[in-house]
Amino acid sequence: MFDWDDLRVFLAVARARKVAPAARTLGIDATTIARRLARLEKALEADLFEMAGGERALTPRGQALLRHAEGVESAALAAMEEVQGQGHRLSGQVRLSVAEGFGAWVLAPGMGDFNRRHPGIRLDLITASGFLNPSNREADMAVMLARPQRGRLTVRRLGDYRLHLYASPAYLERVGRPGKPADLRDCTLIGYVPEFIFSPELDYLDEVEAGLEAHLRSTSIIMQHRMIVQGAGIGVLPDFIGRRDPGLMPLMTDKVEIIRSFWLVMQDDMRRLARIGAVADWLQERVETLKSIDVALPSR
Repeated sequence: MFDWDDLRVFLAVARARKVAPAARTLGIDATTIARRLARLEKALEADLFEMAGGERALTPRGQALLRHAEGVESAALAAMEEVQGQGHRLSGQVRLSVAEGFGAWVLAPGMGDFNRRHPGIRLDLITASGFLNPSNREADMAVMLARPQRGRLTVRRLGDYRLHLYASPAYLERVGRPGKPADLRDCTLIGYVPEFIFSPELDYLDEVEAGLEAHLRSTSIIMQHRMIVQGAGIGVLPDFIGRRDPGLMPLMTDKVEIIRSFWLVMQDDMRRLARIGAVADWLQERVETLKSIDVALPSR
């Protein structure tokens, strides 16, 4: 039988992939970390890690243990919250995976308020290319653009948002204003790099007009926004970005409108944790703020 507390050490190393940062997280020295990992591997008669590029990567048996260890961790945290009561509930870490634009324009403006309301929660926003998957324990929660079709997950629709074509006045003055989607073939279009679109819901241009291709491309919606503002061309932006920028003009709003949804995804065994519920409620509040800009755009 192994020492249950060694699972906490195992989880820290599995997540940090190195002993030193895991030791800092746990507040114990690296020598103790190494000794306890060796003790766990001996008790289980299994190699849990292998060195790869200076990091500790999980072996197949380590990956199997990770799933169980995280389940034990979730159960322990839920037990602590229930026994300690409301006064101790809203604390701990939450890792939230979101799209870059949603994080920058919708969540970032509300982060200060969230911290004032829940100072005990350490909220990590992950905006890597592609969503971290809660079903693989890469994140505690994710706001995704499509509903996952498999995995032991709790999924909730947060709400819809709209996208339109946008351009700067300088660009329109220089090349003229397109009157119909087919006219965009003669314009410089800005969009995503097709090979790096991590969600089909970001592939907009074919919905605007079949066969359209972007001339200036980026994996970052922030860079696309800046190119459009600087007059490089026309692009599709969510209204929560485009409508808030006085340097942009919506185009053909009576002819082109794209609607997408935000889906809140979390692990089944995490949804009962109070800190997860607090973040989920805050996310719903932030999405509700989009309704203030979700009104009919003037046709231009």
